[in-house]
Amino acid sequence: MFIEQPAVYLRWLYPKAYWRMDRRQRAVYLTFDDGPIPESTPFLLDTLRHYGVKATFFVVGDNVRKHPDLFQQIRDEGHQVGNHTHNHISGFRHSLRDYSYNVEKANAYIHSHLMRPPHGWMRLPQYAWLSRKYKVVMWDVVTRDYSKWMTAQGIVNNVMRYTRNGSIITFHDSLKAIDKLRTALPQSIEWLQQQGYEFRIF
Repeated sequence: MFIEQPAVYLRWLYPKAYWRMDRRQRAVYLTFDDGPIPESTPFLLDTLRHYGVKATFFVVGDNVRKHPDLFQQIRDEGHQVGNHTHNHISGFRHSLRDYSYNVEKANAYIHSHLMRPPHGWMRLPQYAWLSRKYKVVMWDVVTRDYSKWMTAQGIVNNVMRYTRNGSIITFHDSLKAIDKLRTALPQSIEWLQQQGYEFRIF
């Protein structure tokens, strides 16, 4: 389905972005968007630590500003961080000038060479600008943990059905996702480990 995996035309539209890593390697890349926030980030970090897994957190600059201790904990525990704009803004609703300003404002707090655009959409001038300055990381599997219609088991089912070698798997560090992830994240990690996947960061 389009929702769980990106359409081919999107990969053509943003060809320099990273949608999937080396398909020859039995490895996956866990990513978390939108944090850090005190309601969910501590649980995610506890779970990752329990399983010995490293992940990449695409953080919102204003959340880093409000919760610098959580951001520092993410880095102290060996996870990778990436830019997710300062205010989680959509590229289609903003000019290149406003969008680039918001990204750079976030990076004053985040200091990362990685960038993931909110919602996965960018105007082509924004994409061209980002590609010159950042490694733009998209995804291969969207768990849809943010959806009010999605259950914890549905999230796990999406991971099991769509994950393949090199998959970049997207979860969310958010209020919309956390109640389901308390069940779904441990089960997803356990299944991935049982399948022999190595967990990597970019």
